[in-house]
Amino acid sequence: MRIFLNYKLLALISFLFFTCQNEPVVCDLLIYNGTIYDGSGNNPYVGSVGITDDKIIYVGKNTRFEADTIIDATALSVSPGFINMLSWAYSSLMEDGRSLSDLKQGVTLEVFGEGASPGPYVKDGERHSFKEAMEALENSGVSTNIASFLGATTARMMEVGFENRPATDNEMQKMRKMVKQSMEEGAMGIGSSLIYAPADYAPTEELIELCKVASEKGGMYISHMRNEDNLLMEALEELITISREADIPAEIYHLKASREANWHLLDSLIKRVEQVREEGLEITADIYTYNASSTGLTGVIPTWVQEGGHRAWINRMKDPKIRPRLLNDIRKQLAEQPPEGILMVGFNNPEMSKKYLAKTIAEAASTRGQSPEEAIVDMVIEDDSRIQCIYFSMSEENIRKKIQLPWVSFCSDAGSYSDISKSFRTHPRAFGSFI
Repeated sequence: MRIFLNYKLLALISFLFFTCQNEPVVCDLLIYNGTIYDGSGNNPYVGSVGITDDKIIYVGKNTRFEADTIIDATALSVSPGFINMLSWAYSSLMEDGRSLSDLKQGVTLEVFGEGASPGPYVKDGERHSFKEAMEALENSGVSTNIASFLGATTARMMEVGFENRPATDNEMQKMRKMVKQSMEEGAMGIGSSLIYAPADYAPTEELIELCKVASEKGGMYISHMRNEDNLLMEALEELITISREADIPAEIYHLKASREANWHLLDSLIKRVEQVREEGLEITADIYTYNASSTGLTGVIPTWVQEGGHRAWINRMKDPKIRPRLLNDIRKQLAEQPPEGILMVGFNNPEMSKKYLAKTIAEAASTRGQSPEEAIVDMVIEDDSRIQCIYFSMSEENIRKKIQLPWVSFCSDAGSYSDISKSFRTHPRAFGSFI
């Protein structure tokens, strides 16, 4: 009798199991029969994704479904949305929230905060918080999800200004308070951009102290390191020190070894990162997949001349007593970054744009009858801007190496645009970093 009952129980369980297996998955939208890359690092497989009320309710092998809408993904890839780890899309999305240049590449999350973050900020004498800045974009209407680090530069400008000096104890206390509040309002951690003024006026100790506060709230540190060329390894050690001392995960923004004489340093950097990762430090990096970067002529202009902010910088460059030192410092930079590889793509002055748009520094200097360093100084003064440029400075071979690293993710380091008929300054990476 006991054996008979056991058989009956087994039969009932089997019936219920196969009945449940045959119950269809009911959903609003079905992405059917695609090759699924689930983000875990495991091998892809053919399967389906079910969505109801804008929520994913099923990811797995093909089974029975009932769906209002079916998308046949046969021979197509299906993956989670891409994360743009370094986005400058805040301003462009405030103008047009569709984010088509990123969305059409698969990006569903824009992360801001490389040095400067959307907030906190002061407008018309009134102080606005990190939360207010992020909610302003959300409320304006935006297609993608958004997140941001608190910019270390933003914190420094708010409390110290543009002076080239360490923060006082009182200023440090105010910055710590700002970090704490911003983290509680949703900041991801601290973002720095240490090749620019006034960011590079901050000593390592200041960054450690800010990161300690972020670490207590579960944040991370992410950095455009202090150097990306001949002092690359020293800059990496600073990032490692900050990570270790503040007990915080750290990421290298747009990892690169710039300028041909330094391309070989990438191998040493990879080896060092993997060494400290084995020791337990959470060090990662992100990249864009281009061999040219984009920034202002500040990429070859020393930060000492930029102290005090834009107007002080321009006036200082006009000073004939300062000019010899300035030209000499720029000349040293151009010895490693040839003027033939610096392409000008953005001006404030329309007349300057007519003359020099899409010309290299070498071409502009020849036209002006000046040395490249003289042309750089005078054109910045004439345009009253840093002049946006594209720098051809990286190795294709190194890009291939970086893409293969499991601790490397991707970014655009650009805005996100939806109406290409409008005038804007950008780099092709805004349209191709994820495809």
